Amino acid sequence: MLRVIAMTMFSIILFSEVIRASQLRVVDLTHTHDLDAVAWPSDPVYNFTTIFRGFSEGVWLQFNSFQTPEHIGTHIDAPSHFNQDALSVHQIPIEKLIGPGVIINVKLKVEANSDYRVSIEDIEDWETKYNKIPDGAIVIMNSGWSLRYPNKTLLFGTQTYTDTTTYHFPSWHEDTVDWLLKNRNINVIGVDSTSVDYGPATNFPVHQLLGANNITGVENVANLDSIPESGTIINVAPFQLYGGSGSPSRVYATYTVETPRKMRKNKN
Repeated sequence: MLRVIAMTMFSIILFSEVIRASQLRVVDLTHTHDLDAVAWPSDPVYNFTTIFRGFSEGVWLQFNSFQTPEHIGTHIDAPSHFNQDALSVHQIPIEKLIGPGVIINVKLKVEANSDYRVSIEDIEDWETKYNKIPDGAIVIMNSGWSLRYPNKTLLFGTQTYTDTTTYHFPSWHEDTVDWLLKNRNINVIGVDSTSVDYGPATNFPVHQLLGANNITGVENVANLDSIPESGTIINVAPFQLYGGSGSPSRVYATYTVETPRKMRKNKN
């Protein structure tokens, strides 16, 4: 009995030391959902209406109404977006919207080519640095493109935002996505640009692949330079939208960093 108590006390102390030796970081990867939020030009516009804002019987009260497209700002594409037999937003298992973060940094390549598409070689380079992509991963391209948000001219790479044939922005190559789906266990594929297909795409092959394989996409992810390329857990939290083909989403990453056991004394 004394041995059990001793082991329990040791476990509690060890756990406490682990907590003290690390610090949880939470990083928001979401653009603000507001009147500047960017959607495809054919989508409806976002509206926000204040219903009441003031004092009511001596108590402060505020409530509003908003109307929004599904595919706007930081949002998910449900598999049903490009496949009639695939999962809608409310059908996506919640455990498929969280997973180890895998951030594929292609910023230098995008500087040389705004239509760059993530290659299998980029995936292999990541795995050379960090080992094999873990099961259930959320794999996101970091192209530096989110810095252009919400400027539509910069984000879509065109002076004529309403003409989709003029778009130029980076994303995934369909061969790379096909390789990932066949060789790795992926929960979500995402981008910091405005689409999981690159700007000049005409038949949206990546969208079709994701739909056919019941994989969720996430677009317009922000702040990817603020998290490690490996070692995070990424959460993608859409509305529980019945029948939805997509949904505005709060995307965030968590990870721990080591902290000193003892603070250095001030020498002054």
